[in-house]
Amino acid sequence: MVRFSFANFGKDLGTRQLGVKARNALMPLLSKDERVVLDFTGVNVVSNSFADECIAKLLMEMSLDELKSKTTFTGLNKIAEACVLTALQRRYMVIKRQS
Repeated sequence: MVRFSFANFGKDLGTRQLGVKARNALMPLLSKDERVVLDFTGVNVVSNSFADECIAKLLMEMSLDELKSKTTFTGLNKIAEACVLTALQRRYMVIKRQS
């Protein structure tokens, strides 16, 4: 497993621009055969915008099952976890409607 530390991008992850930056750094790791630990240890805030841009938009590149098989989450506080789950659910529904 390889660890991707979101704390490298800051303690408060709030903008879409930062989400793009993090997703661009994450994508090469997801193309490998190793599982990626998405580590939010040390992160206080994850906004809906950041979560959508960085995590949920991965569903535009791969299926939900593939994302689940390639990643695991750690270090999320309850509020950040809720934001990530909400972003994934919303993005999944948009993609499902388009297909």
